Amino acid sequence: MKLCAIGLRGIPNVMGGIESHCQQLYPRLVAQGAEVTVLARSPYVQKTAYEFQGVKVVPVWAMRHKFLETFLHTFIAIFYARLFVHPDVIHLHAIGPALFTPLARLLGMKVVVTHHGADYDRQKWNALAKGLLKAGEKMAIKFANKVLVVGKSLTDRLQQENPKQAHKIDFVPNGAIADFDSNVTLNDLQATGLAIAEQSYIVTVGRLVPEKGFHDLVQAYLLTNIPQKLVIVGSTDHQDEYSRDLLSKASERVIFAGRREGAQLKALYKYAKLFVLPSYHEGLPIVALEAISADTPVLLSNIMPNLDIELDAENYFKVGDHADLAKKLALDIPKAPKNDILTKYDWDQIASTTNAMLNQVVRKS
Repeated sequence: MKLCAIGLRGIPNVMGGIESHCQQLYPRLVAQGAEVTVLARSPYVQKTAYEFQGVKVVPVWAMRHKFLETFLHTFIAIFYARLFVHPDVIHLHAIGPALFTPLARLLGMKVVVTHHGADYDRQKWNALAKGLLKAGEKMAIKFANKVLVVGKSLTDRLQQENPKQAHKIDFVPNGAIADFDSNVTLNDLQATGLAIAEQSYIVTVGRLVPEKGFHDLVQAYLLTNIPQKLVIVGSTDHQDEYSRDLLSKASERVIFAGRREGAQLKALYKYAKLFVLPSYHEGLPIVALEAISADTPVLLSNIMPNLDIELDAENYFKVGDHADLAKKLALDIPKAPKNDILTKYDWDQIASTTNAMLNQVVRKS
C-alpha cells in the first residue's frame, strides 16, 4: 500500500497533536509494510526531502497565515500527490483539509480522513472559518472512502447524525507510549535551564491559543498560595493579541518555557507534581496521554473528549471555572491507572487497526 499524508505540518518534533499522532503512527505503518509519504508544510521542516524512520517527508510550499495556511497547502499538496506521488490512498488529517476530499476523489484518488476533533468549536475562528470547517466535516463524511475519528463521543455523534454514512465512520483513538519517559533523568530537567526542581512545579503543554484555556489556568493558579511554580510549555505558530497578553503574565511563579522537545519535554512531564489540561476543545488529548505515560497525576477540564479517557472524578474540574480549578490545584490529585491506559490506547494496536482499514479501502474497487 502506498499512502500519502496531507494536513499535518510535518514530522518529527513539530508542535501539534496531529503531528504527534502522525509521528507515532506512520513509522509503525512502514514497519507493517506500507510505503508512506508525508507532504509537509515547508515552513516547519527542512527545505529538502528526507526520511524519518522509513517515512518519506517532502516539503511542499505553504505560507504562514493563521487562516489561509492549511487550505492553500492542502489544495497544492493534493495536486502534488496526484502528479508526483501516485498513492493508493490519500490520508487527510483534520476537517480543514477534508474540505478538499471531493477534489482528491475527482482526481481519481481514494481518500481516508482522520477527524481529530470538532475544530469549528475553537475560539480563535471567526464565523467564516467555522463555516468552512463544518463544510469540511460534511465533505469528509459524504465523499471520503472512510472516516477515522480519534474521539469516542465524537464518533458516536457523527454516526447518529449521519446514519447513511455511519458504516464508514470508525473510532480509532490516539495512543499512549509505554516507554515515554525511559532514560530520562533529573539532568534532563536541569538542562531545561528553568528554575525548577523535581515536584516543585505544575506543568501544562500546548500551543498558546484560546481554546487551550491557559488563561484560565494562570488566573486560577494566582488564586492559590501553593508553593509549586506553574510551567507552561509551548508556543504559537502565529503571534496575536491573545498570545502576547498571555505571555505578559510571566513572573517568577508563572514560567513560560517555550517549545520543548525530546528528553527535556519528557523530563518536564516526568518530574512535575501535576499535569493540568484546562482546554475547551480537544480531539483526544495526546498531551494528557503522555503525562499519564510519564506516571504524573493529571487534572483535566471536564469537556467530553477529556471525559472519554474515563478517569476518576478527582482528575477533572469544571471547564472555565477558576474557583474549582484553584481548589483542585491545592489538592493531591491521584495518578491515573497507567497500565490500563497503556492497554486501552496502545499505538501498536492502533497502527494495526489503521493499516487494516487503509488496506480495506485500497482493495475496494
